Amino acid sequence: MAAIVFDLDGTLVDSAPDLHAAANRMLADFGALPLPLDKIVSFIGNGIPTLVRRVMQERGLPAREKDAMTARMLAHYGAYPADLTRPYPGVVEMLGQLRAAGHVLGLCTNKPHAPSVQILEALGLARFLDVVIGGDSLPVKKPDPAPLHAAFEALHADDAGAGRLYVGDSEIDAETAAAAGCDFALFTKGYRKAPVATLPHMLAFDHHAALPDWVAMR
Repeated sequence: MAAIVFDLDGTLVDSAPDLHAAANRMLADFGALPLPLDKIVSFIGNGIPTLVRRVMQERGLPAREKDAMTARMLAHYGAYPADLTRPYPGVVEMLGQLRAAGHVLGLCTNKPHAPSVQILEALGLARFLDVVIGGDSLPVKKPDPAPLHAAFEALHADDAGAGRLYVGDSEIDAETAAAAGCDFALFTKGYRKAPVATLPHMLAFDHHAALPDWVAMR
C-alpha cells in the first residue's frame, strides 16, 4: 500500500479558465485591462497572492494595491471556483483504481483550502481524498516541504519513504518532493514551464490512466 499525495492545479484539474476569469474581474475592479489566458497560465503555481503580484507587475499597477487586489481576487475566485474548471481526462477513473487497490490518497496544493475543497466537491473528487492541505493550512507553502510532510503524516504514511509518492505538474512540485525526500511522478500536460528532462522524477506521464499500473509495479 502506498500513500499518494496529489497537487491540484495542473495535475488533477485544469483550473486556469476560472483563475483567468477571476483575475480579469479583479483587474476590471481596478480599471485595468484584462490579460489573455496564456499569460495567467504562466503565473500559476505559487498560490493566488503570487499570481496577483505577477498580474499587477504585468499591468504596471502600484504595489500599494496588492492587499486590496488580492482580497478582490480571492472574493471573485471564491464565488466561482469551479464553473469552468474540469478534471483532466482519466482522473476520476485513476483515483478510483488507486483507492480500490488499497492506497491512501491526499492533496497538497498552494491554493487556499476553502476553494480547493469547493472544487473537489463540485467535481466529485473529494470522496477519493482523505486529507486536503491548502496553501493557507500551514504558515508556509510549497516548495517548503512542511505542507507535504503534513499530508503524509495525516495519511499515516510509511516513514521509510518507499511508500510515499507525490504527483504534480510543475517545477515547484518537483522541488517540494525532493525537499520532502519522497518519490515524484510528473504529469506533463499541466502548467510546467521547464523541460521535462530538467525536473527530477521517477515517472513522467501524459495521461492519468498510466499512473495505477505504474504504482502497482513499484
